[in-house]
Amino acid sequence: MLEARISTRLALSRLDANDSFRAQAYLALKHAISAMDLYDHPGEIRLDERQLCRDLGVSRTPIREALTVLEQEGFVLTLPRRGIFVRRRTKRQIVEMVQVWAALESMAARLAAARATAAEIAALRGMFEGFEGRPAAEIDGYSDANIAFHQAIVRLGGNRLIIARTADLFLQIDAIRRRTIREDDRADRSIQDHLRIIEALERRDAELAARLDRDHTLGLAEHIERHCHFLV
Repeated sequence: MLEARISTRLALSRLDANDSFRAQAYLALKHAISAMDLYDHPGEIRLDERQLCRDLGVSRTPIREALTVLEQEGFVLTLPRRGIFVRRRTKRQIVEMVQVWAALESMAARLAAARATAAEIAALRGMFEGFEGRPAAEIDGYSDANIAFHQAIVRLGGNRLIIARTADLFLQIDAIRRRTIREDDRADRSIQDHLRIIEALERRDAELAARLDRDHTLGLAEHIERHCHFLV
């Protein structure tokens, strides 16, 4: 039986000659891969190195250097005599990444309760204006607000190491997060969780903010375990 295989073009723009081609290629490829819906079909997603060169307007050297770093970070996989493929995570790997995310962000929430200004906390509420009571009705916009909220919590914690570590986690689980927010009533429950976290921050209750944030994110891990049967 022939393997299901998909060769795809990433959404890329040509690079700026005034900056490092390798660095630009790395960032462009990383974000394009992260923006893909990796789990909407079972076939392998093969990258065409020559097409990447044409799309970005550079030679193979910066592309290969960028792909080497991306492979080290777990975004792509090189198979001898077969090519370069976007790497899909297994269910266990995704669940473990979400668990690490929960641990890091809950600490950021604890720190934010003490460090964030009243104006910064108020801005968190502003992210959800217009979504109250009906986030599922505008799911794309709410999905963007959702990830922005989590990124803001991490940023308000002020710990640079947590910020750096969670940045890649967000990217690597973005495809599954965007898919699962549409399932069951997760969007409706999500916004309520977020508002409770904000209330804890407003009260400067670090313990409660950390616990609510952790439990909210672990809810995603539990959902993946129970319902994401398309993952191996």
